[in-house]
Formats: sequence, C-alpha cells, structure tokens
Amino acid sequence: MRQGWSCIRLAMEELSLFKPEEKKMSTLAFLGASNLLLHVLDEYICLQLYASSSIAFFDITDKIGPTMMVLRQDIQRNIERVEETYMLDPNLYSSLEEIVQKEVVGEGSARQDDSCCRSILWLARSITFSLALLDKLDKNPESSLEQVVEETYNGTLKPWHGWISSAAYKVAIKLVPGRDILIRLLMGQEQDYDDLKQDIKKYASVIQPLLDDTHQLLRTHELDRLKSA
Repeated sequence: MRQGWSCIRLAMEELSLFKPEEKKMSTLAFLGASNLLLHVLDEYICLQLYASSSIAFFDITDKIGPTMMVLRQDIQRNIERVEETYMLDPNLYSSLEEIVQKEVVGEGSARQDDSCCRSILWLARSITFSLALLDKLDKNPESSLEQVVEETYNGTLKPWHGWISSAAYKVAIKLVPGRDILIRLLMGQEQDYDDLKQDIKKYASVIQPLLDDTHQLLRTHELDRLKSA
C-alpha cells in the first residue's frame, strides 16, 4: 500500500486505471472491490492477533471467533472461484456477463452450490452490505458499530440467509470492533476522518454503477433471489 493511503483510496486508484467502457461488468474491477472486503477483514483479524500476541497459536481461532474465520474463508472462496474462471480465458471472461452466460447457457450449472454465479451473487451482496454499512455509519454517529452492523445486515443480507447463515451472522455481529477501531482500520496513516469520508463517497460513486449492472445481470437470469442454507 502506498505510504499514508487508505485501502479505499488505493482501491479507487486501481479502478481509475480502467477506461469507463472497461469498467462496465468488468471482472477485474469486481474482483478488486471484493478483495477490498477481504483486505479490511484481514486487517481486523491481524489487529486482534496483535492485541492478543501472548496467546498460543492453537488458541487464535478461539480468540478471534470461529464464525469470523468462516466468514472470511467464505469471501475468499467466492473470490477464488471467480478468479479461476477468469483465468481460463482472461479475454473471454473479462466481463462478468460472459462468466454468467457460460454457466447459465453453456453448462446449466448456475444454480449449483459451487457455481461461479452464486459466488458473484454473494460477493455483490457483500459489497452492497459494506457500502450500506459505511453510509449508515456516517449518518448515525451516535450509534455503536454493533447497532449499525445489525441494522445494515437486516436490510441487505438477512432476507437471503437461511437459519444457519442467520445464526452465524448473529454471532459475528457480537464480535465487531468499536467504531473507532473500524475507522482506524479504514484510514490511511496521513488521513483524518473527513478525508476518509470523502474517499468513501468517491469510492461508492465509482463502484455503484458496476454493482447495479451486476445485480441487473443476475436479475435477468433469475439468479438474484437465490438463498443460502
């Protein structure tokens, strides 16, 4: 990461390398936004490990919370599934539309549990959740992060979760850090909170069109209402 830059500003810089026409349904741009989620989660886990450096290695999972580790692994698995498909033919699968078409039309596998379409769907939902969370966090400065996460979850991810996933998220919500910790994770070394808010607004304006197109693509193929267990 560039010195003093926040992870969000770095993500914006990477997206700026795409021409406007290249960002539409871009697999790489979508993966970049997804990897930002993973990066923030990893930063949180590292912070927890640093704060608990005296515990034994085999106690790390207990300290962080097995649910948090499962959530992290789930996002990573979805990213890897999309990356693997993209690497089969980077020119052909440079667009998410081609990846979806491959499974919907070519293979008929789009609704399978391990399909790339499901991975795209859940990554899109996770990005939507993260943008809504950041917006609500800014607009509700008096609310705790736990309150904001729960409200955002109820309005974005919960409708698509079965009882197993809902139960896991209820546990995860109890493990979220304080507002100040999240803000420190997101801010660059030379930033203040106002800088961070501007970065978030700019990032949302850049990634939202890609997100809207992705959701529309999934709706077109009737994949937008798939649920988890």
